[in-house]
Amino acid sequence: MHELDLRPHLARFAQRPLALLAWALLQGTSVNAQVAQVAPDEPPLPLKTSPLLQEQVAPALRSSLPTFISAEHIFGRPDLETVLEGRAELRRGDLVIKADRLEYDQPSDLATASGNVLINRAGNVYEGPLLELKLDTFEGFFNQPRYYFLKNDAHGQADRVDFIDDQRAVIHNATFTTCRRLPGPSWLPDWILRAASISLDNEEDVGTAKGALLSFKGVPLLPIPYLSFPLSDKRKSGVLPPILGLDNVNGAEVSVPYYWNIAPNRDATFTPTLMSKRGVNLSSELRYLEADYAGQVQLDLMPSDQLRDSTRWGLTYTHQATLQNSWTRPFTAGGVALNLNLNRVSDDNYWRDFTRASTGSLTQRLLTNDASLSWTEGNFSNTVRTLKWQTLQDVSAPITPPYDRLPQLATRYARSNVGGFDYSVDADYTRFQSERSLTLQPNAQRVFSVLQLSRPWVTAAGFITPKLQLNVSNYQFDTPLSNGARAASRVVPTLSVDSGLVFERDARYFGMNFRQTLEPRAFYVNTPFRDQRLLPNYDSGAVDFNFATIYTDNAFVGNDRISDSDLLTLGVSTRLLDPATGAQVARFGVAQRLRFRDQNVTLLPTDAPVTDRISDLLLGAAVNWDPKWAFDSTVQFNPTTKQSVRSTIGARYSAGHYRTVSAAYRYQRESSEQLDIGWQWPINDLWGERGQELGAGRGQGEGRWYSVGRLNYSMQERKLVDAVLGFEYDAGCWLGRIVLEQLQTSTASANQRIMFQLEFVGLTRLGVNPLKSLKDNIPGYQYLREQTSPPSRFSNYD
Repeated sequence: MHELDLRPHLARFAQRPLALLAWALLQGTSVNAQVAQVAPDEPPLPLKTSPLLQEQVAPALRSSLPTFISAEHIFGRPDLETVLEGRAELRRGDLVIKADRLEYDQPSDLATASGNVLINRAGNVYEGPLLELKLDTFEGFFNQPRYYFLKNDAHGQADRVDFIDDQRAVIHNATFTTCRRLPGPSWLPDWILRAASISLDNEEDVGTAKGALLSFKGVPLLPIPYLSFPLSDKRKSGVLPPILGLDNVNGAEVSVPYYWNIAPNRDATFTPTLMSKRGVNLSSELRYLEADYAGQVQLDLMPSDQLRDSTRWGLTYTHQATLQNSWTRPFTAGGVALNLNLNRVSDDNYWRDFTRASTGSLTQRLLTNDASLSWTEGNFSNTVRTLKWQTLQDVSAPITPPYDRLPQLATRYARSNVGGFDYSVDADYTRFQSERSLTLQPNAQRVFSVLQLSRPWVTAAGFITPKLQLNVSNYQFDTPLSNGARAASRVVPTLSVDSGLVFERDARYFGMNFRQTLEPRAFYVNTPFRDQRLLPNYDSGAVDFNFATIYTDNAFVGNDRISDSDLLTLGVSTRLLDPATGAQVARFGVAQRLRFRDQNVTLLPTDAPVTDRISDLLLGAAVNWDPKWAFDSTVQFNPTTKQSVRSTIGARYSAGHYRTVSAAYRYQRESSEQLDIGWQWPINDLWGERGQELGAGRGQGEGRWYSVGRLNYSMQERKLVDAVLGFEYDAGCWLGRIVLEQLQTSTASANQRIMFQLEFVGLTRLGVNPLKSLKDNIPGYQYLREQTSPPSRFSNYD
């Protein structure tokens, strides 16, 4: 983009006092300073490259920018004053001033505007009868202004605005609202904040109000001696709005959080909560982010919990770092990665009494305390790890605690395509430790290594990969086994061959063209039997039977059990692809295992060997025929009993923003049968009032109701297990939410709470925030108000 630089020519005119202006006045014409006539003998005006349009004009650049003026009449004295009358307009950078009359005194850099004055500065607009302003420093005042702020779409009016500088202003006897102004003198916003003064700091994007009163629907709602509110989504320190809650365990709750914006990369939140049934809970959270490390600490402390008559506490700490110093340099030039994940609580009942506590663990009752160092050097990758569990026991449903790893040392060497071969060597040393009374197994040291060699042949038409594997393990026990042995070892070889073909053809179904594939696959594995009944089990478990595991060579995860196998797995899948984009429209698959001999290695010595020659049949389908619809299902079918063993069927319909419904049916024979439904949908659709498509984060228009919820129903027990059910109302400038939540904590008890919230868009939220619960529970849930990108000053450009 280029701009025309008129400054050299205007300078020549300035040397001849008002020559051009006087000539124009004698001719009785108006002059527009944005257009200059160049004498025929003058050289052509040069074009100068201009930078791209910028959202913010740098302060150092602002004073050097050219000033453009226009009016019906312009007169004055060079280098002293300029007077513009009739549709007067002055432009400099991101500043526009319009008025009936505009006077500019050059020595003092003071602009005085009167009559229908309008300022547009970077999209923020002020209108009123009288303005005095220094252009370079943006100091001055505006009488009886009406104003509009771009970043939060707020507006109001006041007796006076004092501009302190280009970033700060003080508005006296002011009003503030984000409700859209409607025509007519009797209009009143649904909510309005009135204040003796409002201070605006655009550098920090913070507004502060003194002597404020928040009114809702004409009713004074909240007198506020001092209020701080955001002018954008930028973080700021201060007291956050109080949070009110009500549930059957805590009773009535009142929380007053304080947010501390320590630095751009560090912050903390302190939240004291008063619970009517239990006492005071003190919660704190610290977050930090640096170039080489990041982390988060959360601590909850209840000095005297009346529910259990004891002190309760919970701690969560996560930290990730890259260490590069003289200590790590001998190991690796790339540094050492440190990862910490620590979770501790005061007692076994903590998971039940603090259902909303964040532990970051796999389950509420197994809390991980994990620290690891890892690094790579060439083809080597290495890890040093310690893992200790805190197990929260329940008398009615005890669980066997996992083994601690104190420590674990692992290394791996891997290379690919060495003469067409891939090979790797894994070695691991682990010290397993736990209370023998709980596990009935001795603590031990285990060393294992896995050697793998494969030769893949891969083409566009298919692949075949034979692989040899050798698993070697050795155990040293602290106490003798039942047979008196204090050591044990095991060597297990495995041969496997994985192969598949890919056929393609053009097809047409239901009037649509597709590229269809047919992909048969065969996987054979042979592992000889090694008696492992006397070996302890520290980390092995049965592999889930699904499409991801049916083509694996071991029936167990972990390294304490290696299943003997003589299996052939056969499967075939077909896919329908969009020939234009390659997107998958549908997928169908079937797979089954053929067993040629019994599997005698079992997870527990008391388990019976697996003798079935034909496994259950896996059937799977996924259909995305229309972008609005998604369907996915997996069925495990027993051909002997001709019954389904396990089934999962899910469907989702997304008709657009804020219109989504999902349903899932999960069945496991003799175990569970559940129906899960989640949704977010405008209720106005039911009586034919379809909303506007405004995009994500903007709702679908004013005056609309939304139903939100998720219900998990146990068909065997005939009761709701977990439930979230609520309504949202969008009035444009404010939102109302009411949500009921039930979380099952045991077979006989559940926590229930009600969440009610008023959100004054662009100002604050009052009540209990249900948004996290809705986002976590409802697939595809979208916030009604969420700023996806900051507004541009060019969207409100004069």
